[in-house]
Amino acid sequence: MHDLTLFPAGLVEKLRSQHRLDWHGIHGWPHWVRVRENGLALAAVTGADPLVVELFALFHDIARWNDGFDPGHGRRGAEMAALFAAELGGLDASRLELLQLACAHHTDGTIDGDVTVLTCWDADRLDLGRVGTVPRPDRLCTEAARDPAIRRWAWARSLGQSPQGST
Repeated sequence: MHDLTLFPAGLVEKLRSQHRLDWHGIHGWPHWVRVRENGLALAAVTGADPLVVELFALFHDIARWNDGFDPGHGRRGAEMAALFAAELGGLDASRLELLQLACAHHTDGTIDGDVTVLTCWDADRLDLGRVGTVPRPDRLCTEAARDPAIRRWAWARSLGQSPQGST
C-alpha cells in the first residue's frame, strides 16, 4: 500500500473518489507520487515552496476527463484545489494562488514565472517518460531540472518505477 501520509490525512481518499480515470494509470496515483518526489527534489535546490509543490502533485491531474487531449483539466484542477482549500493545512491565500496558477497552466508550455510554479511544472514534465516522451531541456523551467543527473534520475523512474506497493 502506498503511504498516504505523504499528503494531508484523508485528502487522498477524498480525491480518489473524484478521480475519473484509472487510479493506477498514466495520470493516476503513481504519477502523482513521482511528481511529488520530482518536485521535492527540485524544491531543495530551487527554493520553491514544498507545500505548494506537494499539493500540485495531487491537484494538477485530478480533474482530467480522459488520458488524451483534455485542455481544461488544469483549470478544473485549480478549481478543485480551491474547493479543498480549507482541508489543505498551511495553505494561505498566496499559496493557494500559486497552486492554482501552477495547476491551471501546467500544460501551456510556459518556462518563466514564479520559482514555485516553475518547479511544479518541471516536476510534471520530468515524468513524461511514462508516455514515451523524453523531456526536452529547453522546455524545462529551472536549472535544477535541466541538470543531467536529475533528468536521468527522473527518466529512470518515469519508465515504470512506480512507488512501492499499491493503493
